[in-house]
This record gives sequence, C-alpha cells and structure tokens, in this order.
Amino acid sequence: MCGIAGFCNFAGDKVENLEKMKMKMSHRGPDGEGSYFSEDGLVGFGHRRLSILDLSEKGSQPMVSHSGRFVITYNGEIYNYKEIAEKLLAEKKVIRFRGTSDTEVLLEAFEAYGVREAIGMCKGMFAIALYDKEERTVYLLRDRVGEKPLYYGMVNGSFVFASEVGCVSALDGFSNPVNREVLDLYFLHGYIPAPYSIYEKIWKLQPGCILKISAPYDTWEICPYWSMKDAARRGQQNLFRGSRREAADELERLLKRSISGQMEADVPVGAFLSAGIDSSTVVALMQSLHPGRVKSFTIGMKDEKENEAVYAKEIARLLGTEHTELSISSKDAMEVIPKLSGMFGEPFGDSSQIPTYLVSKMTREHVTVSLSGDGGDELFCGYRSYQSVDRIWGKMKGIPYGIRKPVSRLLLKSPLSKREVYEIKSNYLGVRGPAGLYGLMPKAEQPLAEKISFYHGTCPYPHSEYEEGFLKETNHNVMLMDMLMYHPDDILVKVDRMAMANSLETRVPMLDQDVVEFAWSLPIEYKIQDGTGKQVLRDVLYRYVPKEMMDRPKKGFSIPLWKWMEEKALRSWAEGLMDPCMVKEQGFLDPEVVWKIWEDFKEKKVWRPQIWYILMFQQWLCG
Repeated sequence: MCGIAGFCNFAGDKVENLEKMKMKMSHRGPDGEGSYFSEDGLVGFGHRRLSILDLSEKGSQPMVSHSGRFVITYNGEIYNYKEIAEKLLAEKKVIRFRGTSDTEVLLEAFEAYGVREAIGMCKGMFAIALYDKEERTVYLLRDRVGEKPLYYGMVNGSFVFASEVGCVSALDGFSNPVNREVLDLYFLHGYIPAPYSIYEKIWKLQPGCILKISAPYDTWEICPYWSMKDAARRGQQNLFRGSRREAADELERLLKRSISGQMEADVPVGAFLSAGIDSSTVVALMQSLHPGRVKSFTIGMKDEKENEAVYAKEIARLLGTEHTELSISSKDAMEVIPKLSGMFGEPFGDSSQIPTYLVSKMTREHVTVSLSGDGGDELFCGYRSYQSVDRIWGKMKGIPYGIRKPVSRLLLKSPLSKREVYEIKSNYLGVRGPAGLYGLMPKAEQPLAEKISFYHGTCPYPHSEYEEGFLKETNHNVMLMDMLMYHPDDILVKVDRMAMANSLETRVPMLDQDVVEFAWSLPIEYKIQDGTGKQVLRDVLYRYVPKEMMDRPKKGFSIPLWKWMEEKALRSWAEGLMDPCMVKEQGFLDPEVVWKIWEDFKEKKVWRPQIWYILMFQQWLCG
C-alpha cells in the first residue's frame, strides 16, 4: 500500500511540484519515497512507500524493468505474484529477480506479456502508472472492484494523476473550478461517484479500466479489461448447480484461498472484527489458517445501547484471537472532524468515516496490515434496502407500466402529493422496474436533497444508466447497482482514506476475483430466504461460530451522530458552517434550504443524512 503521483508535459518546476504531490500523501507511504523523470523531461513519476513485501531497497519505487524499457509507480498488492513469478522464470522471460517484491514481478510481466494480458493475470488491489519509454506512452490501471483510488485529468494544460485528489490540487497554479454539476449527486448520496470528482477536468479512473496516453500527452483513451456487469451476467447465465451445502463448501474454499494470500506480508497482519457476519467470517477463517493467535480489533460506543463491541469480544474469545477494543464518544468524534476534509480531499459524507478512522488508528498501533469483511452485503444480499425493493416491486409489478406512469403523474399533481408519504409512493409508481425503483429511493425519501445546490446538473452515472431487467432477479439487479457505485465510491473510499490516514494497509478478501465471480453464480435462494440475507455466507460462518451467537439485529458500523449533534460543541460547529449569510456569500448552496434542514433537526428532531453531507461540503469548501 502506497501513494502514487505524476504528470506529463508539466509546465512549471517539475522537481518541486512532484515533491509537493508526494509530500501531500506522505501518510500513504511513511517508509520511503522516490521520483523518476524521463530523459526528455516530459514524464514524471512519484512514489510514497508503505513497506509490506520486501522491506529492502530492492522493493523501492519508481522501479525500472530489467531491460530499462518500462518504469512503474504502483499502489497496492498482487496476491498471486509468486505464481506469476514462477511462470516468468519457467518460460525464461526472466533469468532471476533482484528482490522479492510483487512490484518487480508485475513490472516484468508487463514487459513479457503486454499490458492487457499481464493485468488479466493479476489478482489483487492496485492503482498503477506504467511508462513505456520506447513508445513514449503512459498507462494508468485500476483494480477490478475499485479498492485503490486513482485520479487523473488536466491542470493548466498538463496531464496529471495521483492516488488522492489533494495531491493534484497542491500543484502550482491549480485553479480548476468546483464541478457544480456533481453537487446534486453528492447531496443525494453523500459521495461523488466515479468518474467524477469535485473539480472540473479531474476524474476518477473507473474500476477494471486502463487509460492510455501517448506523447504529446493531450488526449487519452480508456478501455475496460474486466467488468462487474459482465461478471454478474455470466454468473447468472451459468448458475451454480450444486446444493447449498456444496455452495458453502466452495465458498469456504475460495475464501480460505483468498485470505491465505492476503495474510502474506513481511509485517504484522490483523483484522477488523465488528461482530457482524462478514468480519466474523473473515476472522474465523483467518484463525483457522493461522498457527498462532490472529490479532483482531473492534471499536465500540460508550453508550451501551449503540455498542456491539461486547458481541465482538465474545466471538474473539470463542475463536481465540488476541483482541483489542476501543470505546468512543462524541469527544473522540469532535477531535477527528477537523481533519476529515484534508483526508478525503473532496466532500465525503458517510459519517461512519469517524469510527473507521478511529479503529484504523488503534489497529495501526499493533499491525501494519488489516483484513476487513467489506463486500459481504453487496455480494450476498445483506442490506435491508434490497428487501424493501423486492417487497415494493412485488406489489407494483402486476400493474402494467402504461397504467402506472399516468397514475403517477396525476397523483404528483394532486393535493395528496403535498404529504411526503404520498409523494414518495407516487414517484415509485412511475418507475419501469426494480432498478429504477432502487435508483429513485434516495430521491423519493429525501426530496430536499436536490434542492440544496443552486446548480442542477445532469451527470450520467451507473444508477441512471442501468438497463431495466439487465439481470432477471430483482435482488441481483440492485446488488449489482451497489457494486457499480455505492461500494467502490463510498465503502472502499472510506476504508482506503481512513486507513491510509493512519498508514495502515487494508485488504478485503471477499473482493477476490474468484469469490466475486462465484458469488454472482449463486441462485438468489442461496443468498436470501424468509427475509434473512447472506444465507450461504452464514453457512460457512456457523461451522466456526454457533448460530445463536449471531442471531441478533444488525447495527452496522455507524455512530449516533444525531445524538452527538445535540451536544453544545458539535452544535456550535455545525451552526457556524450552516450560517445563512456565509452560505449565501459562497454561492453554491441555497441558504434557505440548508437552514430548513437544520431547523427541522433542531426544532422537530428530524434527522436527515443531508445534514452531515452539508457539513462535510462546507468544511471542505472552507478549507
């Protein structure tokens, strides 16, 4: 896990500006740094290193291939690098390796097999910049699911890229305006979905894609090498034919293989344990593979009603892990909040960023790498919202769209629509299918969200472009929508930024390519029955943890923000950022809508997630 940055055709002081970019992401790589400039001076690569494999200088970057043709700066881990190394040696593509890093193997694979074939061999998480000196071409590559971030774009006529958008905005003469067109999306979802960023002309490379740019470095092309949509369609067209027990056997085998590879490191490794199905499964399988005691980490709330740490401790005791726990309060949150905008570099409104930061900080005191259980909800039908879509669509689908749509329009114009509940139902009636219903739910349930910003853009994004009926089964359609946007642009962003702010590498075994593709091949009844999701994942977990220990309502990795916001310090901070005069002067948000949202909370105890979204935007805007 590291940080990468660079540029092509940069007009200013190249050395000084590359140093600025590297310094801005020093938290991503406290163990070392390096730079590379091409002979013609047009290409500059920077790197910050968090040493995980091959702690010697032989693993340092940017790294030049044995032949001298290719240069790489790379963030991530290739878990199957040893198999690729054996292939390179067996085929005599390489005589010997200088060190034991996955970086060297990856670099030689690019030279031996070409960019597309080589990246297709790799299983891991990565954001890569590769320079082909001979062709004067730079390639940017991002992993299949979007674990590792990669921003790119134009600044003053120069092509730039970096692991974090803050590295880009640190460049001399950076003046890219705020991208007002994405503000509606941000205030609806709480994050800015790829390919957009908060700045004009700066984008996020989407998962599973390769960007290619050649001299004179003013235009580029992007093509996918792997697609989540294609994986989902292939899986559902070729369903697993075995029994549910056989499915659990195969899932356990694949997860063990994934976890075994992800436990490999030359530094201490541990795992987050939240007491949910996903993290408990990962920790249980880790412990079954580990000769000693796995180090597990949990964060809890000092308010016992919100605290799941007690369950995590029971699970840790049963599994025999070396367990560490931290309880947090509103005071802990207040200490973190001023740092948040700098950690993300753009507005980000998932409030579970706070406990994620705190558990990462605690974990880094003991280990350098931590495994997490992310991905289980999206791959195995764990969210309650999936059940809501299934239930609502089940009531609507019998009525032809040609009838529902006109009725929806009439109801929206009638006095009934003045009541929020009827406005929501009226909007639901007008959708074509379950995908449209799922995409509409945030808008329907939070009608003020699209009134916060003065500018209303029409940015296409996965929810709006998703074809109705792409997959036959309702739940699989909405799970896929989450894997295309919510998971990479919210969950994985949160985990990456909060962990890397503490120089902690996180790894996600459930996002292994084989696990993901197997999950898409499972029939829906292996995932959800009688309103309970993650059936086959539970089958695996119950082989290690008794079912009765896990049969309790899910609380999730969240904090009682609405309670904490009533405390004097946080309330004063919030009111300062929402001050109508300041908001009006800034010119981005409607001060009346912002203040109404805040007053509804103060006077009527109506908590909307947009409160936090606004605060995170304002904090970012105010610097």
